[in-house]
Amino acid sequence: MEYAKLVGSIPAEKREMLSNKLIDFVLTSKNDEKMPSQLANTFLNFWQQNLLKTENGLTALLEAALLLEPEKTVTLFNELQMTNIAEQIKAASS
Repeated sequence: MEYAKLVGSIPAEKREMLSNKLIDFVLTSKNDEKMPSQLANTFLNFWQQNLLKTENGLTALLEAALLLEPEKTVTLFNELQMTNIAEQIKAASS
């Protein structure tokens, strides 16, 4: 899946809310064993530098959220009225 392409299609005004929700998913997930250490380090690095709302930070965050909580992540995109992105995620994971 091309995470950067998905992030590029997220409207700027929805990025902060999306970022906050995805952070919650990643931090509260009981599936943390699914996260590769390199992705975890990338996520933590962007978080420490307060860059999770940037394109690169949101790309890492989206990848982590989809690995740990794919259903919740798709539901969130639908709730935020970004059904086209939700559909792309569903199609890529089929």
